[in-house]
Amino acid sequence: MSIPKLWVTVAVFGLLILQAAQIIVVVHRESLTFDEEDHMYAGYRMWTAGDYGLNPEHPPLVKLLATLPVLGQKLWTPPLMGIFFKGEAYVDGQLWLQHNDGASQRLVFRMRLATIALALALSLLIFFATRAWFGVTAALIALTFAVFEPNLLAHSGLVTTDLGCALFFLAAIYTFYRYVKHPNWTTLVIAGLAAGLLLATKHSGILVGPVLPLLAAWEVAVAPKGTRKQLALRLGGACALIAGLSLAVLWSFYGFRYAARPAGLQLIPTLAQYSAGLKPFDQGLIGWAARLHLLPESYLMGLVDIRSMAKDFNTFLLGNWYPHGVLWYFPAVMLIKSTLGLLMALAVTFFALVTGKMNLSIRGGDTIQRDRGRAVVFLLVGAAVFLAVAMVNGLNIGVRHILPVYVVAVILAGAGLAALASKSRGWAWICAVLLAAHIASSLSAFPNPIAYANEAWGGPQDTHLYLSDSNVDWGQELYQVKAWEERHPGEECWFSSFVGGVVSSEMYGVKCHVLPNSMAVIFGSPTIDAVPPVIHGSVLLSASEVAGGTWPSKDLNPYRRFQSMKPDEEIDHGILVYRGDIPMEDAGGVSRAVQAWGKLQKKQAQEALALAEEAVAIAPNNLYAQWSLGDVKAALGKKDEARAAYAKAIEISGHMEPERAAEYAGFIQESMKKL
Repeated sequence: MSIPKLWVTVAVFGLLILQAAQIIVVVHRESLTFDEEDHMYAGYRMWTAGDYGLNPEHPPLVKLLATLPVLGQKLWTPPLMGIFFKGEAYVDGQLWLQHNDGASQRLVFRMRLATIALALALSLLIFFATRAWFGVTAALIALTFAVFEPNLLAHSGLVTTDLGCALFFLAAIYTFYRYVKHPNWTTLVIAGLAAGLLLATKHSGILVGPVLPLLAAWEVAVAPKGTRKQLALRLGGACALIAGLSLAVLWSFYGFRYAARPAGLQLIPTLAQYSAGLKPFDQGLIGWAARLHLLPESYLMGLVDIRSMAKDFNTFLLGNWYPHGVLWYFPAVMLIKSTLGLLMALAVTFFALVTGKMNLSIRGGDTIQRDRGRAVVFLLVGAAVFLAVAMVNGLNIGVRHILPVYVVAVILAGAGLAALASKSRGWAWICAVLLAAHIASSLSAFPNPIAYANEAWGGPQDTHLYLSDSNVDWGQELYQVKAWEERHPGEECWFSSFVGGVVSSEMYGVKCHVLPNSMAVIFGSPTIDAVPPVIHGSVLLSASEVAGGTWPSKDLNPYRRFQSMKPDEEIDHGILVYRGDIPMEDAGGVSRAVQAWGKLQKKQAQEALALAEEAVAIAPNNLYAQWSLGDVKAALGKKDEARAAYAKAIEISGHMEPERAAEYAGFIQESMKKL
């Protein structure tokens, strides 16, 4: 039975209004997440200074879109420090927003609102593509799945590139499908534009390169024998033209300029210096592209950064810490962070596919059946390539990196349920129950969808037991930590934020003493307090800090003992609260080591010495404590004592994972050689 067009229109607009309302509620209560400050500031610098060198690890499109609403204001910008590009972007971004916006987040909210347009565009594209492929009923079901998909919702209003990548990945596949079905110059140009927008959104968009030729090869393989040669030539030429047009679109977002930075500035480090750590083949490929100016310098720098970062990232999965990527990370994450309704809908869709109930065909059948078969192949090939590359890449920090797979999942779920619902009233009821279960489960985590986990894993309150980083706590809870303080006036509290050193908790009015986090060790932090050996009161810990995913080794994580402790309370399922008399020796050693290094940078060696000696006294088996003592003794010219401290630090590093032990022993030995 067909659905009247008026009711379809009402349903679509109603779902979009619900989606926008959910996103606005979510982002209005979220503090800045880990990457947003540098994305926002980098986008503003691109508009106002033509500077693409502060955040090259992400292409410009989303950053430029997000900062459009603030271009009409005269905003203060911090002077450039001339440091490592990541540090420059994070520090300058923090200063820029603190000075111009503060805790009000009026500017942040306006920039986030701009990105909501991408989320609404994605939902519309899901509806129209699914309608073209599988019909109106399938499109409405797919749209409903998408509007209430917690992972899509979690990243819909943030100034990050993940949602935009999902949008343009689907756009690239759908427009290529349209070209294959209706080959003409218009559909070809639109396909090229879509691919170009994907490249300009996120570096993983480069996967459109292998996906489209694979789809073209499939079309040739299933074509009648007498037409294959001509079809291969046409589709091969189309792929080449799409590649050329997409590169032109990419270059346009960099102003058709190779240099990442305006005259008088250069990347820090240079592209050649940064790529020196890559494997010879990768380094040579980047160098060749740079010499020929095949891609913008900033884009090439981003490709290098992806390769460099992936090999150094740790993984926290199912309560276990790994010093490397885990091949099955993303399949496991999908089982945890997908609603049971969606997972069961996909299982039902698989049943419909293998039993022929979806009324599609690869070669035979009528035109509608062949078009549906082509659509399923296009979707599955695109999702399979994206997921496979994500699995082997090793950058295991969040489900957000595979949002295009979720887009394919909701479309196929919509198609499968619609096909089965048309077969009998019983199937219709089953499909309605699965869709309702999806909605109810998603709403159970609202308004904090980042921490979503399905009921089989205990729900969002238990997500931190299995996952970390942007799967649970990405720094979004600072408003809620402030509210917790207001509910507990006068209570002594200590707080380790996942974004400490990147986003200021003090800016949001959080008054708890500051505990060290992994970023403080990497970048230093002037706000860290000297942690006592025992805290009498409340300790608030980021779930991501407890998991230790960003600490270089599980043995260096001062909060690893909390992994086996049940928190007394949770704040938005991402901040774990512990009360009582809590031993904190390792955190005490780390905090004083960081303070000692900070004093050394200020040439205050005697004050640094006192802090380093306290660190060793509190935590004699802490690597950071011994290392800082060695550095301070070396600065004071006490070489023998410095060697003894360094030797102890190297001994401690021997208890770390083999790959980390060798790395850190090498760092410390370099310091010893300078004595």
